[in-house]
Amino acid sequence: MPEGEKKMKIGKVGWLMVVLTMMVFSLSSCSAWFGNKHRHRRNSILPDETTSSKPRLMNSAGSSVVFQVNGNVYPVGFYNVSLNIGQPPRPYFLDIDTGSDLTWLQCDAPCSHCSETYHPLYRPSNDFVPCKDSLCASLQPSDDYNCEDPNQCDYEIEYADHYSTLGVLLNDVYLLNFTNGVQLKVRMGLGCGYDQVFSPSSYHPLDGILGLGRGKASLISQLNSMGLVRNVIGHCLSSKGGGYIFFGNAYDSSRMIWTPISSIDSKHYSAGPAELVLGGRKSGVGSLTAVFDTGSSYTYFNSQAYQALLSWLKKELTGKPIKVAPDDQTLPVCWHGRRPFRSMSEIKKYFKPLALSFTNGGRVKTQFEIPPEGYLIISNFGNVCLGILNGPEVGLGELNLIGDISMQDKVMVFDNEKLSIGWGAADCDRVPRSRDFSI
Repeated sequence: MPEGEKKMKIGKVGWLMVVLTMMVFSLSSCSAWFGNKHRHRRNSILPDETTSSKPRLMNSAGSSVVFQVNGNVYPVGFYNVSLNIGQPPRPYFLDIDTGSDLTWLQCDAPCSHCSETYHPLYRPSNDFVPCKDSLCASLQPSDDYNCEDPNQCDYEIEYADHYSTLGVLLNDVYLLNFTNGVQLKVRMGLGCGYDQVFSPSSYHPLDGILGLGRGKASLISQLNSMGLVRNVIGHCLSSKGGGYIFFGNAYDSSRMIWTPISSIDSKHYSAGPAELVLGGRKSGVGSLTAVFDTGSSYTYFNSQAYQALLSWLKKELTGKPIKVAPDDQTLPVCWHGRRPFRSMSEIKKYFKPLALSFTNGGRVKTQFEIPPEGYLIISNFGNVCLGILNGPEVGLGELNLIGDISMQDKVMVFDNEKLSIGWGAADCDRVPRSRDFSI
């Protein structure tokens, strides 16, 4: 999650660097390890809770769940959804992250370090996930992890922007409304995060994170394992702000452009190799692997692709009434015009589209097009700023990260069953309501 007004998200750096790719690195397992770091597990007295009934069987091929999205790339710096969790169900605003697996809430267990939240801290259930449960194992750095308490699953997650959360894994009830009209209380794994570490530059209020990655602990994986939905997630983020996300079979595949999920990366929604196309022409920069990640507000290129982009933009803007604006610190590169810009339509006459051209085995190619509004923002100063940043400067190395800005006004579909990523132009301001809708 990256930075606009010092609110960027690069997988959590993207929030300002809490919103940067939410690529997760599980640092350790049990409280014994935490003890070495002087961060101790809490043996909390947790409230009693009644056991919810098992979810009714549904036709997973046709069932889906849709959530309305709030937020924007700039100036808010992140997108979130509201989920009702617990007994009784209470609302929480969760930042959407397709780059990590675990869904967690800042938790009163009690809380050692919690940032500001939109709602009261989550009061955890007493339904602990055992340490040797497969859900717990999926969050650990290795298969031979140790347990201080066999009845409890401790976890620690550090995101790419160095935001971290320490907690215990529980089961609790999620209240979900399916598009076939059925409302279910579904008991699933949930992180109780009672010790968060963040830097001032990456700070923003949050109740928790909605993890939608490819791992076993991901919400979509848990729903799929119960037979409630297909293992498919999608989102449609509006450049005007807002949009929606969905779980399950809620799209028309014939209207989508598809490329395979990379077999090299088993954790993220990555595709490649791809070639960078600038203004309709090949840049000569190829063999790019791209990770699609809603945990990042902005897009990040590796050094070679980023420098090629800057050189191309400099050449394109030569002789035009738009000059570098070094005083605008909204993003690393900004330009000013003869007068402040007020809309993207004023900017598009100066900038051309770019694209990533994916080779789908053999000679077949598909293009992920990024129009000017997919890589530029208008700052609060009326300047235009580049929403593609230099990945190595924030520790991403050779990784190319496609963030929220470049996925706006598209339906993005991540099909974990067909191992494919799809996209198509869409009106993301219209949240589907019908029981039998097809996006």
